[in-house]
Amino acid sequence: MDITPTIPSDRQYVQRYDAFGFRVTGVELSGSVIVLPDRTVSWPINQLDEVDLASLQVAIEAVPKPEILILGCGRRGAPPDMSLRAALKAHGIALEMMDTGAACRTYNVLLGERRLAAAALIKLGA
Repeated sequence: MDITPTIPSDRQYVQRYDAFGFRVTGVELSGSVIVLPDRTVSWPINQLDEVDLASLQVAIEAVPKPEILILGCGRRGAPPDMSLRAALKAHGIALEMMDTGAACRTYNVLLGERRLAAAALIKLGA
């Protein structure tokens, strides 16, 4: 049984991740990234404690605005950052935090369901 989500051809999806970066819709990217349905941008974040509301502005200002932001925390998941969750909620965006691998898979599934999602993905590290 094939469980691969069907991704619309005009959407950005995560194909691969490793210690150095990501392959998103056929493009190799070094470092951390923010993946939106229509584009992927480099994200100058190397570890979870660097993430704040300002670092997520590209997702907050995206049109259409994502209804959910999946935060890939690196090799390990992390407990929800309640202040960041509240700040994003004030912008109409729900926050889910998990390890980066799970975040990549979850983002792709949401995209396959045609949900308005974004993923902020911290690279796994060298």
